[in-house]
Amino acid sequence: MFWLEKSFIFFVFMLTNSIIIYDFQKSKTVDDWQVINDGVMGGLSKSEISLTKESYAEFSGHVSLANNGGFASVRHTTKIEVKPNHTQIVLRLKGDGKTYQFRLKSDINQPQSYVKAFKTNGEWQTIKIDLADFSPQFRGRQLNMPNFNFDAIEEVRFLIANKKEQDFELLIDNIRLK
Repeated sequence: MFWLEKSFIFFVFMLTNSIIIYDFQKSKTVDDWQVINDGVMGGLSKSEISLTKESYAEFSGHVSLANNGGFASVRHTTKIEVKPNHTQIVLRLKGDGKTYQFRLKSDINQPQSYVKAFKTNGEWQTIKIDLADFSPQFRGRQLNMPNFNFDAIEEVRFLIANKKEQDFELLIDNIRLK
């Protein structure tokens, strides 16, 4: 009996320790997500975000290298408090075998993003990324600054930029802070 009580307490702790940043199954919308592609710099990449009939977000499109292009992204602004016991971002998603980036900003107005790449495998995955592994970048260049160590998250973003022309598709279930 003691083991069951201890397991239940651990399970409750894990639930209360986790904050949902975005859950497409619950929100049933993508209206508060914004597509930003390389067209802001003259590129020709195209992408969109939509909701599947199963209520997953589908971020898909074509990355073009034409006209100095090379990236597609989708972002969501939020206001999440990061407490000392929060150490990871947890992504539940299904990709197409390509590498993507997940990006954070602690302040919507800061120029740099904190970036961590992850590889998809064509199956549903739960990807855990330590907050301390998000490194600062600006326009694709690594910055000589400390990694992510802030007490807030104001923007989350998925980005694909693999230096090659390619179609892509990423299904997203949820994003959590753990």
